[in-house]
Amino acid sequence: MATNHRCSFLRHSPLVSSPWRNKKLASNPSRVGFCRVSAQFQREEPDPLLRAALTSAWIRDQESRRSDPLFIDTYAGGLLSSDPIRDDIGKCLHSTNVSELHRYRLATKFIDERLQQFLSTSDQFRQIVLLSDGMDTRPYRLNWPRLSIIYDLSPERVFALGTKRLQVIGAKTSRSCLLFHFPNDSRNLQETLCKNGFNGNQPSLWVLQGLPLPYSISFEELLLLISSLAMKGSIFFGELCIPSDWMISGTKEEWLENFFLKHGFRVSIVKYSEVAGNSGLDLDVAFEAPGSILFVAEQLRMSDAQMEVWRMHLERMEEEADEDGFEEL
Repeated sequence: MATNHRCSFLRHSPLVSSPWRNKKLASNPSRVGFCRVSAQFQREEPDPLLRAALTSAWIRDQESRRSDPLFIDTYAGGLLSSDPIRDDIGKCLHSTNVSELHRYRLATKFIDERLQQFLSTSDQFRQIVLLSDGMDTRPYRLNWPRLSIIYDLSPERVFALGTKRLQVIGAKTSRSCLLFHFPNDSRNLQETLCKNGFNGNQPSLWVLQGLPLPYSISFEELLLLISSLAMKGSIFFGELCIPSDWMISGTKEEWLENFFLKHGFRVSIVKYSEVAGNSGLDLDVAFEAPGSILFVAEQLRMSDAQMEVWRMHLERMEEEADEDGFEEL
């Protein structure tokens, strides 16, 4: 069932991604912090999806506390705090290696900046779909244009816990925006989104970071969903963790370009090192990895809604032609 949040905006804490200075990332981030947070939640066997979402929230919180942060998430810490209501799901954070930690930071910066860029340079994008791990704080920490409709597709149990904790710390979305949540495993997401205001005749932004896609069929089904719903010219971008069962032939970039094109998208692959380099970051670790990519893809096909409008237009033209022919007789 959709969750509709219409609340006042916390104007004192918008996200403003601070520019990176020409400074190396620490090659050995604190393992002590990871161990402390992990120990805090190791009371029972953890839910892997919850664990992954909390790990990401912990990284965002730690980054926001740095003197020279790549981005600021003032709400991430609230996701880690204890809840007054008993949490029946096991709570645990797992340690992460240095490369994964840096890649997550770079991906978050890349997505935040691209999202703000698309929203600020075009007044057409007012439908935003966040494909998340359930604890995405962007609906609360970003400055959204007036009349934006934000759809969060993520694991239900993770989103429910995250929402409770965000409510405790007073996180609210803009009064002029709508936020809906739908479980990512809903039986008919296309119908559900359309019933809740999604319009395939208007442009949309689809943002991927953290949504569980364990198998290649999972991502292919996601592309089919977006292809059906997104108007031609809509944008799908973010970070893709490549499913382990994909059989990639040739280079990863060429294979992915062909895969996206087969499903109606023109894609550009963005390197993590490019994101870092554009910000003047002096690299001292290897950021690229075979298991994930940053990408920006454009929808080349018409959505189902556009096709329906075109079908009705053709039928009307045929009817008018038949009427003209009858009058001539």
